[in-house]
Amino acid sequence: MAQQVRGVVAPGKDEPVRVETIVVPDPGPGEAVVQIQACGVCHTDLHYKQGGISDEFPFLLGHEAAGVVESVGDGVTDVAPGDFVVLNWRAVCGRCRACLRGRPWYCFDTHNAEQRMTLTDGTELSPALGIGAFAEKTLVAAGQCTKVNPAVSAQVAGLLGCGVMAGIGAAINTGNVGRGDTVAVIGCGGVGDAAIAGANLAGAAKIIAVDIDDRKLDKARTMGATHTVNSREADPVETIRELTGGFGADVVIEAVGRPETYKQAFYARDLAGTVVLVGVPTPEMKLELPLLDVFGRGGALKSSWYGDCLPSRDFPMLIDLHLQGRLDLEAFVTETIELTDVEKAFERMHEGDVLRSVVVL
Repeated sequence: MAQQVRGVVAPGKDEPVRVETIVVPDPGPGEAVVQIQACGVCHTDLHYKQGGISDEFPFLLGHEAAGVVESVGDGVTDVAPGDFVVLNWRAVCGRCRACLRGRPWYCFDTHNAEQRMTLTDGTELSPALGIGAFAEKTLVAAGQCTKVNPAVSAQVAGLLGCGVMAGIGAAINTGNVGRGDTVAVIGCGGVGDAAIAGANLAGAAKIIAVDIDDRKLDKARTMGATHTVNSREADPVETIRELTGGFGADVVIEAVGRPETYKQAFYARDLAGTVVLVGVPTPEMKLELPLLDVFGRGGALKSSWYGDCLPSRDFPMLIDLHLQGRLDLEAFVTETIELTDVEKAFERMHEGDVLRSVVVL
C-alpha cells in the first residue's frame, strides 16, 4: 500500500519551501522504496527552487542521500530490503551507445522511477534529479541505489550522491590527476574542496586553491591545498604561474561556472595542460576565447558531468578509503539539521559559511 511521509516541497519559483505530507507508492517493476537517513543540501536543490532547471513545480527536493532499502519491485536483483545504499542520479541503462562502447559514465539514457510521488490531493511531484530525498522515504529506480559498507555514517555517505563525487571525480576521473602533478582549483565551495581532496588523494605535488573568500581558502588548506590565492587581492593566473615555475598548472579545475573564472583556468594551465569545467553555468552565459590560443596552447578542455563517475565502481571505493582514514568525508559536513530547517540552510548557503548542511532523519 502507498505510504504517507513528510517531505520538503518547493511549491513555486522562489517561494519558500515547506514540509508537506507526501504519498509514496509501492515500488513497481524495477523500482525501490528507500528509507532516507540523511540528505545533503546542495546548490542544485536551490537551482530547482529558483526555477533554474525547469518549471515543473512542485518539486520534491533533495538528492545527496543515503538510507536503507525498504522494499523493491518485480525484477529487482541488485539490491534487497535491508541494504544500506547511497542514491545516485546516474542509473546507467547498459544499452545506449555510451554503455555499449564501455563508457557507462557517459550513459545517455539514465533512468528514474516510472511512478510519481504525490501530495495528498493527488498533485504529482517532480523529484529533484529523479530522487526527491528531503523526505522520510522516497521512490527511485533500483539502479539509483548503490550498496556501500554500512559501517559508514549516512550523513557523509550521502554526499557522494552529488557534490563530493562531482569534485573528486573532476580531479581523478576527468582531469586524470597523477602523482607529482601541479593542480589549481578555482572556487572553493563544496565541489572545489572535493576536487582538492581528490587531487591530494591522487598524489598531486602542488595544489593551489583560488577563491575570493579567506574563510574558504583556510578550509581548502585543511582539505589538502598546499597554496592559496585570494583572487580579489592577486591576479590568479600570474600567481599560479609564479607557483609553478612560470609554466602554469598541469590541471586546472574550474568549480565556479562563470566565463571570467573559466578564462582564468584556461590561461593558468601549462602548455598541453588540462582544463576541467565542473562548475555549472547558467543558460545565458557566453564564452569568448581567441581560437589561436585554443589551438596554440594544446592540451584538453573538458567538462565533468557528475565527476564522470560510475556509482557502482566509485561509491564503494571512496567509502572504503574514508573508513581507512584516507579520505575525510566528515570534513564536508558543516552542520546537521532537520527537515524544517532546509529554507534556513539555503540562506546559509548564500552567506558562504557552509560546505554542506545535512538533513538527518
